Formats: sequence, structure tokens, C-alpha cells
Amino acid sequence: MNNPFELIEAKLEIIEKLLLDIKHKPTKVEPSEQSEQLLTVNDLSKFLKLQKSTIYGYVHNRKIPYIKRGKVLYFEKSEILSWLKTYRQKTDDEIKEGINNII
Repeated sequence: MNNPFELIEAKLEIIEKLLLDIKHKPTKVEPSEQSEQLLTVNDLSKFLKLQKSTIYGYVHNRKIPYIKRGKVLYFEKSEILSWLKTYRQKTDDEIKEGINNII
């Protein structure tokens, strides 16, 4: 009969190899998970370099897209980036091109 300690040691080595395989296996992250990153008011304040009171004012006046769960506000980073792009100013060349297209 085999030594029970040798049997236990062999099984532990197998378990250790499996754990190392799991640890070093790359995890697959779906693109939708990355784009749906949620920000808190503090995160958004740092990201936009705005005072928290300004963000609360935007929320109160419904000028910024947000999610409210209980008393906590969340902001989807992708929606914030889209919201910011709505304030983009056209360059002089873009304005001239628009005028030329009308004429």
C-alpha cells in the first residue's frame, strides 16, 4: 500500500499546478464592461475638474446624464463623454465649409 503522505503530497502538487494555471490565465474583459464604467460624484469631479457643487447643480437642473440609486448618484463614463461632445465648438474651417455647402 502507498504511503498516505505521498498520496496527499501528490494531490497537493496537482492542486497547486491548477491554481497557478488559473492565476496566470488571462481574463477576458468584454468591451461593453469597459465602456459602462460608472463614476461617483467624487470621480466625476476629478475627471471633469469641476466642483462637486457644480455637478450637483447640473443634476438638479437635469443638464447632465446620471443614474440615481437610492441617495447615490452614478454617471456612465461613455455618456459623460458624449455629453461633453455636445459642447464642442466648430473651427473656423468647419464653419466656412458649412457656409460653402449652403451656397
